[in-house]
Amino acid sequence: MRNILIFIAAMVVVYGCQPRTNKSDKSDLSTWYQIPTGKPQNLVFASYKTTMIANGQDETLLRISVADSTDREIMDAQLPFKITLKGDATITEPDGSSPDLISESDTMIVWKSQLKDGTKKLILKAGTTPGKLNVEVSAESVWSGSHEIHVIPGNVKLMTPTAEQLHPSPSITPKMIGADISFLPQLEARGMIFRDNGEEKDAIHLLKDHGFNYIRLRLFVNPELPEGYSPEQGFCDLGHTLAMAKRMKEAGMNFLLDFHYSDTWADPQKQFKPKAWEGQDFKTLTTTLKDYTRDVLMKLAEQGTLPEMVQIGNEINHGLVWPDGHISNLGNLAELLKAGTSACREVDPNIKVMMHLALGGQNDECVFWLDNMIARGVNFDLIGLSYYPRWHCTLDDLNANMHDLIQRYQKDINVVEYSAFKREVHELVFNLPDNRGNGTAIWEPLNTWSRFIDRQGNTTDEIKIYDELSAKYLH
Repeated sequence: MRNILIFIAAMVVVYGCQPRTNKSDKSDLSTWYQIPTGKPQNLVFASYKTTMIANGQDETLLRISVADSTDREIMDAQLPFKITLKGDATITEPDGSSPDLISESDTMIVWKSQLKDGTKKLILKAGTTPGKLNVEVSAESVWSGSHEIHVIPGNVKLMTPTAEQLHPSPSITPKMIGADISFLPQLEARGMIFRDNGEEKDAIHLLKDHGFNYIRLRLFVNPELPEGYSPEQGFCDLGHTLAMAKRMKEAGMNFLLDFHYSDTWADPQKQFKPKAWEGQDFKTLTTTLKDYTRDVLMKLAEQGTLPEMVQIGNEINHGLVWPDGHISNLGNLAELLKAGTSACREVDPNIKVMMHLALGGQNDECVFWLDNMIARGVNFDLIGLSYYPRWHCTLDDLNANMHDLIQRYQKDINVVEYSAFKREVHELVFNLPDNRGNGTAIWEPLNTWSRFIDRQGNTTDEIKIYDELSAKYLH
């Protein structure tokens, strides 16, 4: 018994977490992400929809809390905060009353409220004006939180899939424990050297040694342009991607390619059309997107480095290549997605195609998006989700969303971007029903907030989590 207790204590020191049982099948995971007390660092602001309909009736829940440096909510917090709304909408208490008003103008309303026992819930109701709503929560001495909510026309044609369109997709192998390390060529260009327990290693081999089997790379169209992701240097262009793909394959790693269909970052707040595609009518734009997708994949095929999996766009819950493919035009968005998917199937029908939504815990919006795309003929193999707890609700919400999506759509699910709750995310994904948890991909662990490499290039103890996860779920 004494040896067991010593082992458990060591696990706590090494992994920075308490021993826990598998709760992936339970409805309450709060002990995973809540603590009784702590030091507040940032406001956690979840909007359970970020796409709404301008019909004067569409509502969504807002949930506000405050977290410590490990993203765990502090349950004794009574923090006062302000909530600021820009756009045609209203915010009320759950009982229909109004929060305390601070100020109001034609363009902005500010209320004050307060956390009670760690959380606060409010209701946002959209008006009748299509466009965007900006909602921010702020308080003294902590980081604020915000959402940009896209409000689409009230006369939008909503569709649901037929039974024939909801046929099951085969479960995908191998399972994935992956990492997006698209920054690697930039880090190496700055002279960064990576070491594992003092031994110098190539970063890709280092990840493989700790159980990773997939690398995810983002791809921009012309990132070298002045307004692009990497002016002049062109990092994350096709040339850098081809070189990285060779390194990955030589290391025996699988490859997930993330088409951004932009010259710079694409995410729910920005999906800028590539400059070279500007001015094209929609039919030409659709052909251009398909040809570009096919040409990229053909070049990868020519050097023997085709990706096993492809994302048609990055975090596309608000669409892609705006304005043509904005979520407000569901038909256009579906046609662009079908063009990209068709190109993948033409190059190699074995490539698995993912649709990636930044909606880890937002079930209503996932269902809205997937229903309307599948009903319009978009065919794909698996659902990708981003999960960052500051915006994408709780681990309970993530778990419930994944279970519901599996039941509805009978497709595998991948949490293809995450940073916090590394162990917990894997436990949820790899214990999903019907073997539908495809895997995960941590976002940029070599040099961002999710890092397990310090600023000198040395691995930290946190990377040891992946030795355990790989042994548990990939072998």
